[in-house]
Amino acid sequence: MDRRRLFWLLIAMFLATGSDAMSRQQLKNSGKMLKKNCMKKNDVTEDQVGTIDKGKFVEDKKVMCYIACIYEMTNVIKNNKLSYESSIKQIDLMYPPDLKDSAKAAVEHCKDIQKKYKDICEASFYAAKCMYEFKPEDFIFA
Repeated sequence: MDRRRLFWLLIAMFLATGSDAMSRQQLKNSGKMLKKNCMKKNDVTEDQVGTIDKGKFVEDKKVMCYIACIYEMTNVIKNNKLSYESSIKQIDLMYPPDLKDSAKAAVEHCKDIQKKYKDICEASFYAAKCMYEFKPEDFIFA
């Protein structure tokens, strides 16, 4: 399934709930499809990527590209760069109200990390790691 169709499928599932934001668990559950697709695409294992949301960042190119894949599938990568504006839009659309401010603050805090990296996989990996370190208890990742 191409990334746009998958993304819109997730949005449709979300809208079917009749809510204006997903719960933390719904957000995690919706990420399962993204995770499965990106794991296969980047040839990574559950051991490598299954605990990113708990701060386990394996410094491996495949894992880095897995994170970039998740960001591509959620439309926060534009023109091969992480998009601050798109990230904020996705947070507004998808995140539960109690996590929106924290998630936006993390994106704001880490938005310039990508300037250190030419490769989108590395930029995505270190941006995600920065956001985790900013406020681990509010970090959500597929």
